[in-house]
Amino acid sequence: MRSPSKPNAPKQGAAATPAQVTTVEHTLDTSYLESLLGYNARRAALSVIALFLKRMAPFGLKPVEFSVLTLIAHNPGITSRQTCSALDILPPNLVGIIKSLDQRGLIIRKAHPTDGRAQGLHLSAQGRRLQNEAQMTATALEGDAAHALTPAELDKLKALLRKVYQN
Repeated sequence: MRSPSKPNAPKQGAAATPAQVTTVEHTLDTSYLESLLGYNARRAALSVIALFLKRMAPFGLKPVEFSVLTLIAHNPGITSRQTCSALDILPPNLVGIIKSLDQRGLIIRKAHPTDGRAQGLHLSAQGRRLQNEAQMTATALEGDAAHALTPAELDKLKALLRKVYQN
């Protein structure tokens, strides 16, 4: 199966052309798909995630692991329950992520000061260094991924997307 070639994107500020994708065989009408929020969100996410995976490979971090480390970095002592809630992760899925980060020496589990049944998650010194470098990389790749947007447009896009998933 051949992958479709990408049409030339209009220059910033240029009028949009009808939604079409040119393949080796012919041009396809994608206008209905491009009218859907989910389609556009998924296409944008795939583009950003591909860049993320490439840039985070040296750190050995997948997107969800980066999110967990970053949440712990900015919220020392956070519990697994709080992490699941903040990132919309199922508890059984988080168990494996925490185990992996712990085995890599990136996190430390400590007794929670107010909930005797819970453990607080903290970054180790190695985890802090890795998370800090990964966060700087993530910040840079955001700019690269959104290179066609002005800073104001990017801020607006993020605010609008938050409105969709925060209901």
